[in-house]
Amino acid sequence: MFILKKIISAFLFPLPISLLLSFTGLYLLWFTTKQRAGKIFVSAGLVILTLFSYSFIANKLLRPLERRYNSFEMEVQSSALNTEDGSAIKFVVVLGGGHTSDPELPLISRMNTGTRTRLMEGIRIYRKYSDAKLLLSGGGAFDTISEAEMMARIAREMGVPESDIILESKSKDTRDEALFIKPIVGSGQFVLITTASHIPRSMVLFKSLGMNPIPSPIGHRVKDEQRLRPDSFFPDTGNLQKAELAIHEYIGMTWAKLRGQM
Repeated sequence: MFILKKIISAFLFPLPISLLLSFTGLYLLWFTTKQRAGKIFVSAGLVILTLFSYSFIANKLLRPLERRYNSFEMEVQSSALNTEDGSAIKFVVVLGGGHTSDPELPLISRMNTGTRTRLMEGIRIYRKYSDAKLLLSGGGAFDTISEAEMMARIAREMGVPESDIILESKSKDTRDEALFIKPIVGSGQFVLITTASHIPRSMVLFKSLGMNPIPSPIGHRVKDEQRLRPDSFFPDTGNLQKAELAIHEYIGMTWAKLRGQM
C-alpha cells in the first residue's frame, strides 16, 4: 500500500501529468486520425507545465501551507513557554525528509536539503533546553540505513551526546511517525520540526493521537519579495518543485481524511 500510494501520487504532480498528456496527444497526432483530440491533449499538457512553472501559481499553492504556523520563536512568545527554562521542553522531534546511504558521498550530502535543514534547526532548538532529548524519526523504506540513524550520525559529529539522542527508525510515513513517537513523548509538550509545507498535516496527525506538539516549521520556499525580480516573468523549474511540494501535501491530507486519520 505504501509503495502504491507513492506511485499514484507521483503521477498527479505537474511534470508527470503534463508529459503524460503531451505524449498521449503526440501519439494521437502521429498514429491515429484523432487529430482534434491529439491537439487538445498536447495543448493541455503544455498549458499545465507552463502555468505551474510560474511563481504566481506555485506560490499561491504553497504559501498557505507554509504560513499556517509561525516560527518556533513566535510560537514560544505567544505561549507560556520560557526559553530560559531548561526544563520546559523534554523532547525536540525532527521528522525525516529523505536520504541516501551512498558511502561515496560526504556524510552531510547523504541527506537531502529538507532533511539537513530540519536537523540543523532541531539541534539549534535542542541546545536551548538543558533537559531536552533530540528525537530523530524516519525509517529506511528505500534504503538499508534508516533516516533516523543517518541524522544521528551527523548530530553526533556536531556535538550532540549519544545519551541525548533517541531514534525512531521504523516509520514509513508521517502517520507511522506519529504512532511510534507517541509512546516516547506521551502527552507533554514537545517541539515538532519539519518542513514548513509539511507542518500543517503533521500537526493534525500528531494532535489526532492526543499529543501536544509545538510547531517549528523550517525550510520555507515562498518568501515575500519587496521588489519584482526579472525571473518573476519567466518559467522556472524551481516553481515546479514548489508546486509539487504543495500538491504532495494536499494529496496527503486528502488521503488521511479518506482513511479517517484527520
